[in-house]
Order: sequence, then structure tokens, then C-alpha cells
Amino acid sequence: MTEYGFQIRFIFLWTLMTCLHTALAWATPNGGSLVVWGDSFYRQSNVPAGNDFVAIAAGSFFDLALKSDGSLVGWGASFSGQTNVPSGSDFVAVAAGGGHGLALKSDGSLTGWGVNFDGQINVPTGSDFVSISAGAGHSLALKADGSLAGWGPNLFEAANVPRGNDFVAIAAGVNHSLALKSDGSLTAWGDNKHGQTDVPTGNDFVSIAAGAHWSLALKSDGSLAAWGGNSHGETSNLPVGGRFVAIAAGEVNGVALKADGSLVGWGGNWAGQANVPTGNRFLAIAAGFSHGLAIRQVPEPATLALLTVGVPFLVWRKPRRSLTGEMDGGRRFALAVATRSVGVARREQ
Repeated sequence: MTEYGFQIRFIFLWTLMTCLHTALAWATPNGGSLVVWGDSFYRQSNVPAGNDFVAIAAGSFFDLALKSDGSLVGWGASFSGQTNVPSGSDFVAVAAGGGHGLALKSDGSLTGWGVNFDGQINVPTGSDFVSISAGAGHSLALKADGSLAGWGPNLFEAANVPRGNDFVAIAAGVNHSLALKSDGSLTAWGDNKHGQTDVPTGNDFVSIAAGAHWSLALKSDGSLAAWGGNSHGETSNLPVGGRFVAIAAGEVNGVALKADGSLVGWGGNWAGQANVPTGNRFLAIAAGFSHGLAIRQVPEPATLALLTVGVPFLVWRKPRRSLTGEMDGGRRFALAVATRSVGVARREQ
């Protein structure tokens, strides 16, 4: 005899068998977009578009930025051509002064542009420079051997750099200069009418910034120190709490970047220069005469996750007739599950 019987399988329900699991991480992109606040009389807020900026510098009333391809952009006041940046794609650092700009090239040489009534852009020759800073008129550069160079207007001897080869960072103010030494201590020279060169003692400093007539430093524990002029609370109203990782000094205001990527501002605020933008994706900061500038991290494109969808199959087995002609007990059901994965995109807001 021939046994007959057949099975019919059909889908009776779609359901999600697993939940969506997506890990959203803000990986540091190759640069970010620009954000400006405070004074915009000279259109400092007209920032160039793009999300590939990697370094910034704020001058008195103009700004400069370095892009990830090594090129420069400038905007704002340009009475002396300070926003007419040089062409090329071999720049690695930028600095902005009162009316002049500086850039460090990948070969270690320097270039300058803008106002030059007293040698502001007569940069020293050589290819061993690693860092630059531009003050109101004078400028400073750090060499690979740890020594310093200074040029431009030399009021109060602000461009007369100290000897030695143990310097690791520099900052130029209006008529005073600061330097950080390899042992974490500070030194300063130039105008001291407001005590701006009376550096604090200690060897736990990691970063420095020079305002108009005041100075600012970051310590290894993430706290701040300030000294010099205090006309708007720039040295007395320092923020506390949290851990700071970067600093910038304007004329009479300060800006600090916290470890969580947020900003804090204090001091003079007549143009809103202390009203820093909210958020916590900032990567770099700079302060001009009465405005602030920052690079903000751009979110990654949508993150793709795999969502597993389960498809239950109800197996219906038709009763079989036995060899004796009797039914084998009625319908029998079995449940099987087939799965497949589909992409689900999600963007952080």
C-alpha cells in the first residue's frame, strides 16, 4: 500500500524576536564646524561653511582657521589684509594678532601677512619652528630645540625672549609675553603695569593664554589660575568645578573648555563674549578682542544596526491514515522560527 500524507506550512504571525541594540558613539571626526559668539561688528559671525576645520585663531576683530587639507581661511575685519590668507595646503598651525596673521608650515618654516608697520610679519627664517603665537603687535615662536624667537614691535621689550631651551609653550598678549617651561613652571616678560607678568609659583602648569593686560593658565589637575588686570573680573571670577582641558583669553574675558566638551565663559560681557554657546561637542576654542570662536564636533552619519526579525512558522500536519485504515490521532502542530537581519539606521539628534 502507499502511504499518503502531506504537510502545509504557512506563516501565521510576524513578530520581533529580539530587541534593537545600537551603540551610538561620537567618534572624533576629522575636524568640525565653526561657531562664533559675541561682537560681530566686522562680521566675525560670518563663519565659512564646512566641517573640516582643525585649528582656529581669533584676532582683534578677525578670525583664521586651518582646514584638514592644510589650507587656510580668514574672515572679519581686513583693513590691512589680515584675512587675505596665503594659498597652499601645507600649513599645520595658525595664529592671529591685532592686525596680522601667522602660519606654521609643515616644513617648520613661518609665514606672515597683514599689517606690517613695525615688522609684525617679518618672520624669522629657518625650518625648525614648532609653535607660534601672535600678540597685538609682537609675535613669538617656539623652536624644536625648546628655544624662543620674538619679533615685531618691542614695546616694554615684549619681543625680547629669554634664553634657554626648556620652553614648551608660548602666549603673546598686548605688550607682555608668557612661556611654559618643561618642568611645568611659568615665566613672563614685558609690560607689568597690571601685574600680568607676576606669574604664580609652582610646576604643575600645562597650558597658558595671554589677554590684553592679564594672564591665564591651566593646571595639571584641570583647575585655572589667573593674574594681572581685573577690570571685569577676568582674574577674580574664575570658574570652578569640573575639569578644564583648554583655555583662551580675550581682552578682558576668558573661555575654558571642559573635559565633557562644554564651554564656560567669564569676565567682560558687553558684546556677549562671555555668553558661550551651549552643548558639549566642542573641540577647540579661541578668544578675540570681544568675541569667541570654537570648533564644534560634527556628528557621524547615521549608525547602522542589525535588527533580527523572527518569523514563526506554524506547521500543520494533516492526519495520516494508518495501514489499517485508521486515523493516527488528529492534527498535530509544530512551531518553527526562521530569522533574517535587516538594517536599521538611526541618527543622534
